[in-house]
Amino acid sequence: MYQSDLKGKIALVSGGYRGIGETACSAFAKAGINVAIAARNYNLCKQKTDSLKSDYGIETLALQMDVSDTESVKNGVNKVKETLGRIDILVNAAGISGVQKPAVELIESEFDEVFNVDFKGTFFVCKETAKLMIAQNAGKIINIASILGKIATPYMTGYCASKAAVIHFSKVLALELIKHNIQVNVICPGYFLTDINKAFFETQKGKQYINERIPIKRLGNVEELESTFLYLAAAPAFLTGTEIIIDGAQTII
Repeated sequence: MYQSDLKGKIALVSGGYRGIGETACSAFAKAGINVAIAARNYNLCKQKTDSLKSDYGIETLALQMDVSDTESVKNGVNKVKETLGRIDILVNAAGISGVQKPAVELIESEFDEVFNVDFKGTFFVCKETAKLMIAQNAGKIINIASILGKIATPYMTGYCASKAAVIHFSKVLALELIKHNIQVNVICPGYFLTDINKAFFETQKGKQYINERIPIKRLGNVEELESTFLYLAAAPAFLTGTEIIIDGAQTII
């Protein structure tokens, strides 16, 4: 059902060369969506876009873009428009977890490092992309938050605060953009197996966490997110300003 609706659309995915962002790119490519991937590391973006183009025959674009830098974001968004013509779908997946320490020991630069990427980066990319979508009178924005934007976790002040901010900002943006036929929604993933967390969850402590804290008793597989990305990319106008939690029931215990 999604392929016929989405084939030929243009998606911009920040942080799209690994983790959850990579999942979005793969899902989109399978549906015939042309994909631009933006991140600080151009070479890794290019490797991923070349792979998607080879495997699925879509148009792709790799961008070096620092989401925490406003000029870099403006240049990146403009490059997508110049090269691919428009942006129909935006996924903000760029993010970092930062240092883990008590809030009273956190120094300003450590907090800022996370907040600048995880929240301000999302805001900057939404702002510039929304301008294009307003001119198009259409668009889908999918922001990646986290269950840690819903539940408190010690020693992760910057990350939890940033993801909570992403959730609420997305609702504000949904209200502002609804008159322009632009839908804004949030995915709040729980713990999915990625290259970022694989080492920890293979330890005894990691296995204990899964057994005690995740009711389904396993990590999510990133493939389980693919249908959610496609659903939101084809979302009807009435579906906006909401958050979808995918966490194996972790947040309800």
